[in-house]
Amino acid sequence: MSSASSSVRRIAATVLAAGAVVGAAALPAAAHDGHHQRPRVEISRVQADSPGRDDHSNRSLNDEWVEITNTTRDAINLRGWTLRDDDGNRYRFDNVRIAGRATIRIHTGNGRDTRTDLFQDRREYVWGNRADTAILRDDRGRTVDTESWGRRHH
Repeated sequence: MSSASSSVRRIAATVLAAGAVVGAAALPAAAHDGHHQRPRVEISRVQADSPGRDDHSNRSLNDEWVEITNTTRDAINLRGWTLRDDDGNRYRFDNVRIAGRATIRIHTGNGRDTRTDLFQDRREYVWGNRADTAILRDDRGRTVDTESWGRRHH
């Protein structure tokens, strides 16, 4: 019976070890769920070249925009976040909350901010029609996402 009991002990140890490995493998995934997850906000679309002639009208300036999407279920406050281009033009978000699974559009020209549209209140175009990079940084200056088109300037 001693060989049978040692076999049972070996099998039990193997099962326990396998369970520990499976549990350890599942732990990192569980640790990233919930509120400890880094906000997932991304640049989802860019319209760098407004349709028609670049006549510097407010309408033309506002037809140049960047869309930012919150891919999480929870609202995220973008206070202190920035959106900038290769030339150093920078837009700083004030007390802007982006709802879960929502998209906001940041226009270049003048306008009245709403839940879905923000305005940089500029009189000049920001985004290069042929090439540029949109850089989204969080309130600590960490790059969250970038979107480039054309030949990069760097």
